[in-house]
Amino acid sequence: MTETEKKDMQWYVLRVASNKEERVRDTLARKMEVEGVKSVGRIMVPVEQIKRIRAGKQRVHKRKLYPGYVFMEVEPKEDGNIPDDAFFVIKETMGVGDFIGTEGIPTAMRDTDVAKMLKEAEKPEESPNIKVEFEKGDVVKIREGAFENFEGTVDSIDSERGIVQVIVSIFGRSTPLDIEYWQIEKV
Repeated sequence: MTETEKKDMQWYVLRVASNKEERVRDTLARKMEVEGVKSVGRIMVPVEQIKRIRAGKQRVHKRKLYPGYVFMEVEPKEDGNIPDDAFFVIKETMGVGDFIGTEGIPTAMRDTDVAKMLKEAEKPEESPNIKVEFEKGDVVKIREGAFENFEGTVDSIDSERGIVQVIVSIFGRSTPLDIEYWQIEKV
């Protein structure tokens, strides 16, 4: 078992400058190493992989799950507070706002929240999520294919496959069509 896998480590959440999460994480990791702070473990910016298809081309990009926040694993002192050496290094880091807590005292995350955050952050990269920006009941227009320019209502969404079922009126009858999400747009 390594230093960072100690059982008494707790996760804390830092508010940071927006769009500076990775920079703050990297700076904190470097400072902790240089200062020899042993009470800090992992420092994370949880991201998810999103698959988008535009103009028939598929791209995968990363999206922050919690914009404006950095998660830190810290071994607290016996009174439950963050050790002074770690606290001062963290507070002196540019871009760091404050810890999430009550009355200026950092509060550790609940185990259930930690488990959820870690599960989301450690999803395998081979299966990125498909970003489907429609909801049931949305009115959409089909952009291409055999039913181009038809309008209909979203009935169901299969986000794993990227298929949206749209109810379209053809010859006065409601007909369900399975269409790839990138072939439709909101009206």
